[in-house]
Amino acid sequence: MKREIAINASALEVRVALLEDNELAEFYLERNRQVGLAGNIYKGKVTRVLPGMQAAFVDIGLEKAGFLHVSDFHDGVSALNTVAEVLGEEDVETEPIGDNEFGDPEASAGEEAGASTNGDGSSPRPSRRGRRGRGRRTQAPNRSRLPIEQQLRRGQDIIVQIAKEPMGTKGARLTSSISLPGRHLVFTPTSNHIGVSRRIASAEERARLRADVGELRPPQGGFIVRTACEGVSRREIQRDVAFLTKLWSSILRKNDSMPPASILYSDLDVALRIVRDLFSSEVDRLWCDDPTTYSRVVQFVQNYMPRLRARVTLHDGPQPIFDRFNIEPQIERALDRKVWLKSGGYLVFDQAEALTAIDVNTGRFVGKRSQDDTILKTNLEAVEEVVKHLRLRNIGGIIIVDFIDMDREGDRKKVSDALATALKRDKARTSALKISELGLVQMTRKRTRESLEKLLTDTCPRCDGRRVVKSVPTLAAEVLRGIQREAVSKTAGDMLIVKLNPEVARYLYDHGAKDLETLEQRLSTKIVLRSNDGIELGAFELARAPAAA
Repeated sequence: MKREIAINASALEVRVALLEDNELAEFYLERNRQVGLAGNIYKGKVTRVLPGMQAAFVDIGLEKAGFLHVSDFHDGVSALNTVAEVLGEEDVETEPIGDNEFGDPEASAGEEAGASTNGDGSSPRPSRRGRRGRGRRTQAPNRSRLPIEQQLRRGQDIIVQIAKEPMGTKGARLTSSISLPGRHLVFTPTSNHIGVSRRIASAEERARLRADVGELRPPQGGFIVRTACEGVSRREIQRDVAFLTKLWSSILRKNDSMPPASILYSDLDVALRIVRDLFSSEVDRLWCDDPTTYSRVVQFVQNYMPRLRARVTLHDGPQPIFDRFNIEPQIERALDRKVWLKSGGYLVFDQAEALTAIDVNTGRFVGKRSQDDTILKTNLEAVEEVVKHLRLRNIGGIIIVDFIDMDREGDRKKVSDALATALKRDKARTSALKISELGLVQMTRKRTRESLEKLLTDTCPRCDGRRVVKSVPTLAAEVLRGIQREAVSKTAGDMLIVKLNPEVARYLYDHGAKDLETLEQRLSTKIVLRSNDGIELGAFELARAPAAA
């Protein structure tokens, strides 16, 4: 598979596209006035503890307080003190990367979500271990099941990390389980586990990496071995371990000196974050059209992945970089509600507040054999397109896919298996139930940032996000009722001039003449309609004029 990355940077925004066989697979956008917050670490202050929700609100200095659920809180006090004791006495400066430093929990929770700690496919579980002496670990009391009101109190200071960006009216989702991704490893200072990405297939390589990290890690803290670590030398692993532990030490020192609601660490900008997380030997070429951003990317690559330096190219031609790769039309199609399949079927995407519904239809596809075969082929084709668009549109949360009903159990199993296989290519954490007899699949996909629709669009001022507007007959009837309501307070006998939208005025003249006459008799007032292109559908303005006018 041919993979390329295109970075389009300007004073207004930075756009990044990941292409797979010349097709847009992932799209990232960061505007200079809306820098991403996921991965940032803060010294927060607990403002409210809600036992009924088993959650707390934490002031981190943003417009809205962050939300911390008990499942995302782990008592890391002993762990934090231990790391400070082990590392904090060294006066070491964190190595700068451009204008920022490493860190992105989305990488650890996304690409490395499949990390295994036991070699048997089981998921890692956080460990809360304290330390009573240097180099010696003892098991701390397990407080994970204690109610949140027994673990947090109002006014308490706490180190938290943004796991999910603020979305709409909701504040940021917070976690106290800190993760600091580097190029090859993810450091988890409040855990003692060593995990290895399941994407590293070789058992021998997994064992080697686990052993190297186990020998090089500090007495307190865990690591997840990222996919990018496959094949790297022990020296490179040691460099990542040293960098991440020193970075954590500097964060702890800032925590001691900074007031509450202060940022302790901010993540890389989107250009360098994508280079860190996506640029690997599997990527054939990385293109950048801005000389300044290109220089920063080159510096980053030379420092952390020098073998890939030759694959970084400056696009300096007159043609816009996204036009060169035909990206703009693909972005437009990704915003469409209806997506056509090659066979003639189509998908319909409806994103609501709580979930996203995807409907599969046969459309123009009639098949060549039986109806069951037609339905099966459409559903199998839809599987690939659904997973592609979940990734491209960055749709998260609850997702319902309504496949075309299948009578044969074997067909339903084929579609379920195809969906499971396709979802393995998605780095975001997903969970899908088996397809039901009605053809429904219920699934979830981890969401850490806004969807493509939220990034690129605003609510329509005309329909207010409903995707429908009132019909002209409905609006015309409302205008008549509005005229009657407003005219009651006016002096009788004068002429009433109504300014309204031309479409509504035309409809009233053509179909509402009798109603207008009745209203004139009731109000003892002559009504004159005047079209005005500047008035919205359904709105109107009333004015009085002398009867002789």
